[in-house]
Amino acid sequence: MNPIVVVDGLRIEAGGRVLVDGVSLRVHPGRVTALLGASGSGKTTIGLALLGEYPEGARVSGSVRVPGGALGHVPQHPASVLNPARRAGALLGDLARRSGQGRSEVRAALRAAQLPEPEAVLRRFPHQLSGGQQQRVVLAQALLLGARVIVADEPTTGLDPVTKARVVERLAAVVRQGVGLLLLSHDLDVVRALADEVVVLRAGRVVESGPAGQVLAPAGGDRTRGLPVPPPAAGPPPAGTAPAGLLTAGVLTVEQLTARHRGGPTVLHAAGLGVGAGECLALVGRSGSGKTTLGRCLAGLHSTYRGRVLLDGEPLPRSLRSRTRPQLAAVQYVFQDARASFDEHRPVAAQVARAARRLRGLGRAEADAAASRVLAELGLSAATAGRRPAALSGGELQRAALARAMVVRPKVLVCDEITSGLDGPTRGRVLDALARRLREADLAVLLITHDLAAAATIAGRTAVLEGGRLVGPGEAD
Repeated sequence: MNPIVVVDGLRIEAGGRVLVDGVSLRVHPGRVTALLGASGSGKTTIGLALLGEYPEGARVSGSVRVPGGALGHVPQHPASVLNPARRAGALLGDLARRSGQGRSEVRAALRAAQLPEPEAVLRRFPHQLSGGQQQRVVLAQALLLGARVIVADEPTTGLDPVTKARVVERLAAVVRQGVGLLLLSHDLDVVRALADEVVVLRAGRVVESGPAGQVLAPAGGDRTRGLPVPPPAAGPPPAGTAPAGLLTAGVLTVEQLTARHRGGPTVLHAAGLGVGAGECLALVGRSGSGKTTLGRCLAGLHSTYRGRVLLDGEPLPRSLRSRTRPQLAAVQYVFQDARASFDEHRPVAAQVARAARRLRGLGRAEADAAASRVLAELGLSAATAGRRPAALSGGELQRAALARAMVVRPKVLVCDEITSGLDGPTRGRVLDALARRLREADLAVLLITHDLAAAATIAGRTAVLEGGRLVGPGEAD
């Protein structure tokens, strides 16, 4: 069949560097073409080129044609395309009306995107949805619009294994209906499950391409063939794993925390936990189980709750605006959607340094030096960090967000899915940096994650949330 996406010799230069260098690919109806590569390899830049979007001041050569018609886009950071002031129901309802559809089609699209309780989702604003739920709302938008081509940028990032498998099944079902899919991913398992054709990228160049069975067949190490190295499989729980919900005295203590969204249902039920100095507590559970809401309560970003959050035994004000500067510095939150947490108009390094000036009281030169040290520790060069957020990949921005929190020298670090958008080597670097801080700075870390291997790597204890409740050890298993 004739291709519905044709890219020939695409080259994109911006900011004095080549982002994409001579890339060619095709997407056919009812087929999946996967762009596979590590963070920063150029996948998102190519995906946006299909939409006619390029970095500021970019020089573009080659050609991009989408003769197949309507194109849907599921970005890696879904909050960037959801209006924060409108409920999901209003957003999807508008799209449905424009195409002559009704509420029943909206519900069907949400179910097709693996959101099993559409009525609850429709009533919520984007910030009241987990990262995985936001991702699936955007997928529902594309399905509702009847897109013939979908560009899916890391569509399983931030999803628990069960939901991830279901989303893969749903994407496969959509493709079987004749939709072409351009899949941007560093997840070898997802690519193996879906792809018909694979294009492997490294530093913006194609290093291998062809049928999926040929490209992904065992033939030496993945690193030598240009494939992103997968993270290690999850092993047994680490020594010292405690029953979920065990309340311990520590730097941070949560007592009987019950939270809800304004005008909505309760999403957390009497949660209690504690994290001590030099300790990492992993908080795991399915997408939508309440993990992010709990983390936001600790950081003062969600104030509609009962119960107490204690720092060194003293209650923390519920709202961020009511906290003192030392309290703001003491509890730092690293967002799952790193891109939305940065000012798009200022260089990333300057924003990391600004945190050191505001919350540690450092002078400009001292703050710049501190920012450079932490960014380098996480593998971000001065040249990369000196760019604006739009010029960094999702994985690079995730590391910059972690650097911005670490440069403040907090007592408590709440990390919300910070490894979900990272390739294997980068993920290892980030976990190593966290482990060093745990040893050297007596840092308390709450690691909110679906990545069980990451939890096993650095967490001493594990708590499991299911339906807003901390469940017991039997249920956790």
